Amino acid sequence: MELCCGCPENIEGRLEKELRTYDLLDSLDIEYERVDHQAAMTMEDCAAIDDAMGTRMCKNLFLCNRQETDFYLLMIPGDKIFKTKDISAQIGSSRLSFGKAEYMERFLDITPGSLSVLGLMNDKSNRVQLLIDEDVLNGEYIGCHPCVNTASLKIKTKDMTEKVIPAMKHIPITVKL
Repeated sequence: MELCCGCPENIEGRLEKELRTYDLLDSLDIEYERVDHQAAMTMEDCAAIDDAMGTRMCKNLFLCNRQETDFYLLMIPGDKIFKTKDISAQIGSSRLSFGKAEYMERFLDITPGSLSVLGLMNDKSNRVQLLIDEDVLNGEYIGCHPCVNTASLKIKTKDMTEKVIPAMKHIPITVKL
């Protein structure tokens, strides 16, 4: 795995949603580094990616309430344990569970294994509320996928929170796990 700066020169075979991600970052003058790799489906798969990027990949969880009317994207450090009761109380939701893949695809244009904060660029109706664990915000960089799990990006946390997320018109809620 090789760490590269910016958008890939050869875009042949890349999905449109990945290219839209690079277009968004480039339009905002965001500096980012990229690693291309085999499909990463688990945090264990991301260990070598972490080493190549020099930062940890963020764990992203797609959640919903019992009625499947409220949806959330939770960003936490990859090594942190998630307990629904810790988040439910903080956001005022009685019970959270993992959201169905069909909702993730409909709202974020992302398939399981590729979930990323960058998918919020596809959520024009603001159906998904962004939740960020405070420990993610304390890091210098955020590691995430560009809406596909065959590449990973390293983006400054400050750029993500001050430029990218506002450009996607989402207001994050900071939580503590």
